Amino acid sequence: MREKYVIMVRTILTPEHTDIHLTIPEAYIGKPVEVTFLALDELERQRGKTMNNFFGSKSKIRLSDKYRGVFSKDAGKSFKEHTQLMREEWNNI
Repeated sequence: MREKYVIMVRTILTPEHTDIHLTIPEAYIGKPVEVTFLALDELERQRGKTMNNFFGSKSKIRLSDKYRGVFSKDAGKSFKEHTQLMREEWNNI
């Protein structure tokens, strides 16, 4: 079976004006394409931040406390075993 490869054009530039001219590869003509603008200095400032940096850390509630009583003990044990099995399967891929 012949593999297909996705053509991707990526470049980093420093704009000097608010307009940018793009040359589209022939293979993309007539197809939807994605164009993303991302200031790399903004990305660098975000590195190392966690979800708490974005949503705030209102409290230090542990998940085990938050969901206490949602499952019966038997259902909780079964769910925990199932979760561990799934994690083991993913680790063996």
